[in-house]
Amino acid sequence: MTSSTQALAITSGEPAGIGPDICMMLAQKDRAIPFVVFADKALLQQRAQQMGLRITLKPYLPGQEACQQAGQLSIVHVPLAAPCQAGTLNVANANYVLAMLKLATEKCINGEFSALVTAPVQKSVINDAGFPFSGHTEFLAEQCAVEKVVMMLAHPELRVALVTTHLPLREVADAITQLELTRTIEILHTSLQQQFGIQQPRILVAGLNPHAGEDGHLGSEETTTIEPVIQRLNKKGFDLLGPLPADTLFTDQYLDSADAALAMYHDQGLPVLKYGGFGRAVNITLGLPFVRTSVDHGTALGIAGSGQAKPNSLQAALAYASNLIESTSQ
Repeated sequence: MTSSTQALAITSGEPAGIGPDICMMLAQKDRAIPFVVFADKALLQQRAQQMGLRITLKPYLPGQEACQQAGQLSIVHVPLAAPCQAGTLNVANANYVLAMLKLATEKCINGEFSALVTAPVQKSVINDAGFPFSGHTEFLAEQCAVEKVVMMLAHPELRVALVTTHLPLREVADAITQLELTRTIEILHTSLQQQFGIQQPRILVAGLNPHAGEDGHLGSEETTTIEPVIQRLNKKGFDLLGPLPADTLFTDQYLDSADAALAMYHDQGLPVLKYGGFGRAVNITLGLPFVRTSVDHGTALGIAGSGQAKPNSLQAALAYASNLIESTSQ
């Protein structure tokens, strides 16, 4: 249970995907964590009927307590731009997704909600509609006017943060500068202290190249960029180990004594984490003025509306957000 009486905000994501489905599924049971779903009311009713779920949707007004009883759900109505069919993308509804995110973000910034939990969106259809969008992480940073945020995924046995997020692989090396790496580590270090209650976090730092550059024979980024940052921050009292070869970093000999791992790019660290915890992992944005968590999966268009989706990751994201709020308030 959160220390605040405020509810958590859930954005229901791509309307043609499983976001509405898993929101409806969570509302089928009594719940300790109060939340309010941002979505089109008719869409939720249609999806619940399609899946054979009984639900009563109640408009949420500021200051009200959110429904926590099975079969009831508090919602903030955001109207679709066009009718939606489960599994079928429509560029006309891209602006609906962004409007939903903007509204929920504004309400978290002004303190109406204690955290933001996001269901998955479909980046491709948003881009096809003409909106530059590389992901929730970057979008939320822009909406909050925050210069730098850090993307981290976590499950009970592992935390993995990223230096770069949704970039083509060709652009990764150029994006990893001493300044960018320093700021990433500082945000990760501070967040582990303040939100996770780890007084002196130990962070494993991956190299960029195979074998962490093999003493410069397989790349120079380790010696010119990563090592100088690690040395400088360790002199300031950080506890950083690296640069480590990514193919051995994620082994017990390192992880058993570490609080988080820092990967240089998206597919260096996240496949390991998702292999070990897919469906119970949580995406966390560090550096925002409020807690934000998300699911670890995509929109799953192929099973939208079928009732086959599992709400495990959304439930984990809610629980994680609640725990982070508790840690931050202590």
